[in-house]
Amino acid sequence: MNDPKSILPSDYPGFLAEIKSRISSERVRAALSANSAMILLYWDVGRSILSRQGEQGWGSKVIEQLSRDLKAAFPGMTGFAVRNLRNMRMFARSWPERAIVIRFVSQLPLGTNISLMNKLRDPDLRLWYAERALEDGWTRNMLVFQIESQLHLRHGLSQHNFTATMPPVASDLAAEVFKDPYLFDFLGTDAPRREAELEQKLIDHIQHFLLELGQGFAFFGRQVELKVGEREFRIDLLFYHLKLRCFVVVELKTGRFEPEYVGKLNMYLNAVDELKAHSDDNPSIGLLLVKEKDQLVVEYALGGTRKPMGVAQWERQITKSLPEEWKSSLPTVEELEAELGK
Repeated sequence: MNDPKSILPSDYPGFLAEIKSRISSERVRAALSANSAMILLYWDVGRSILSRQGEQGWGSKVIEQLSRDLKAAFPGMTGFAVRNLRNMRMFARSWPERAIVIRFVSQLPLGTNISLMNKLRDPDLRLWYAERALEDGWTRNMLVFQIESQLHLRHGLSQHNFTATMPPVASDLAAEVFKDPYLFDFLGTDAPRREAELEQKLIDHIQHFLLELGQGFAFFGRQVELKVGEREFRIDLLFYHLKLRCFVVVELKTGRFEPEYVGKLNMYLNAVDELKAHSDDNPSIGLLLVKEKDQLVVEYALGGTRKPMGVAQWERQITKSLPEEWKSSLPTVEELEAELGK
């Protein structure tokens, strides 16, 4: 039987020596910074394979032999199976710029990177999700959930008046925070018919709802009482946004948008700023979630209002359940109250 090494390129031994030297030099650093160093190592190996295959026309047999040689040279290390080496090659092809790998990709677990490669072919979209995963601390399953729910098509979208009612920096941030539509996959097969029913289901799944709202939201309360003059009013849901440093009033509607909703929400925002907010808080923001809306009617209703508010649709989506291991990284109500000095 022929020696498998006899069919390899003549400069394969030198290539193998380079890879083994690279792996050896990274072992100490990999022990200190296991994920980042190992991800960069995988990228370097994949880039080396791509380079040799592209420039010198090496075939797939080289990867099989490289797998055997690396396993023999580093018996205490795992990850040099043929499949893994092909993943490294695909990894380097997916992220051609090493600077991007260092800044974003190397900070993510290998499993998350594999999901990014398998789920997304567009490089710009892949980078967008990598940045979100790093910023929000998504697990691999959470990343897949966000990709499958097409977060990129909803992120930063809603009809609002932020530009006219907030300073430029704050309005840009607020616009990025809100989506349209919001997808609720936990409502069951029957859409809620009453606001109270929708509110109850959102509270029952508050962690999932916080995830859909996005990073930075902390739940403050439901049916929050506001006493204005001789009357009492109740806000459906009240949140505090840690980056915007303001309260967010959420009003729920199971039907279509009506212009009079804006007037009531405007009154709630005035009352929250007066009765709930601290002196160093920014003005409160309103979010009106409706089942249907006419964009022109919303535009006219928001025109001229002085309080920042956005209007977005909510949709019932039947998808797989969110990962059981996911736990909100947002503060609890108790932690929020402590921070605000309640």
